[in-house]
Amino acid sequence: MLKPLILAAFAAVATSGANAQDTIKIGEINSYKAQPAFLDPYKKGWELGVEEVNAAGGVLGRKLQVISRDDNANPGDAVRVAEELVSREGVSLICGTFLSNIGLAVTDFAKQKKIFFLASEPLTDKITWQDGNRYTFRLRPNTYMQVAMLVPEAVKLHKKRWALIYPNYEYGQSAAATFKEMMKKAQPDVEFVGEQASPLGRIDAGPVSQALADAKPDAIFNVLFGADLIKFVREGNSRDLFKGREVVSLLTGEPEYIEPLKGEAPVGWIVTGYPYYGIQTEDHKKFFLAYYRKYSEYPRLGSVVGYSTIMSIAEGLKRARSTDTEKLIAAFSGMPVTTPFGRVTYRAIDHQSTMGAFVGRTKLEGDKGVMTDYRYLDGASYLPSDAEVKKLRPAD
Repeated sequence: MLKPLILAAFAAVATSGANAQDTIKIGEINSYKAQPAFLDPYKKGWELGVEEVNAAGGVLGRKLQVISRDDNANPGDAVRVAEELVSREGVSLICGTFLSNIGLAVTDFAKQKKIFFLASEPLTDKITWQDGNRYTFRLRPNTYMQVAMLVPEAVKLHKKRWALIYPNYEYGQSAAATFKEMMKKAQPDVEFVGEQASPLGRIDAGPVSQALADAKPDAIFNVLFGADLIKFVREGNSRDLFKGREVVSLLTGEPEYIEPLKGEAPVGWIVTGYPYYGIQTEDHKKFFLAYYRKYSEYPRLGSVVGYSTIMSIAEGLKRARSTDTEKLIAAFSGMPVTTPFGRVTYRAIDHQSTMGAFVGRTKLEGDKGVMTDYRYLDGASYLPSDAEVKKLRPAD
């Protein structure tokens, strides 16, 4: 009576082992519940990437399998699920994260556990510079790069009195500090007359908008995004905060953040973003059509980031010819990869990709906010020199 049960158990174990060998497990960590505007499209992007890679035969003769966990927008939870992915699920590498403080926590985890980590989205400079390590690479252009793209446009405005508003955590603090430093160098007579740092996701937009108006700035530098941005724009509009004032703003041109504002979207702001409706390169058209066919909706910037994350990992695995961490590090160092924004390279010196961003102005088309007069700026042109990086980044 026991013999059939024993044979069945052995068969189940054998099948389980075969399935494990047939796949390359990728651990993915993100704040899906806390930041759905960006991360729902991001997930669709990486799902499309996995589908395309596996349909083409996978990598190293094996299919990609993403095992995803929500970090609850909490660094402690992010480290806990990272440990679970490595020790219990047996993933070969980790990717993802959105918020900068969580990206930094997983960066440190990767260093401690000696596992490869591709930070998809978090923008803090520290991930590849001050807190960088040999196990961590980053896809999106960091705050330094995106601010460096906006500062020349800010200087052209010839405005002396600037106010700043930003979310009071790593990303916002880093962006604000970089803007002030770059502006001082480019325009020595600049004055910073007001600064509002709001708790992430909990902005009291009325008093904040009034405080900025009371400072009587000539221009405003904004770093808010998501629900905070929506509240700020609405309160600012009701108080004529933006009337007659220039605004330079990180991320606001991304459809995740400008489209929910509908007819209330700001007009004339200088922004970084993603004008998916007007990019005519072959790489983008191919991605755009594949995404639309699969989901019957337009891509968002999160979609590009998620898709490019998987394409980067697939290319790295092919070059490494292995899932071994050390071989992956060697493969990614200096590695080019094709994304919907064209060819980008993961720099060997700091593991930062050269992905760029679109810079333009906002306008209304009907009841929809869009970007106009935009152009793509190559991230490679907005990174510090190797000598500067060596001063910023600890030796591996």
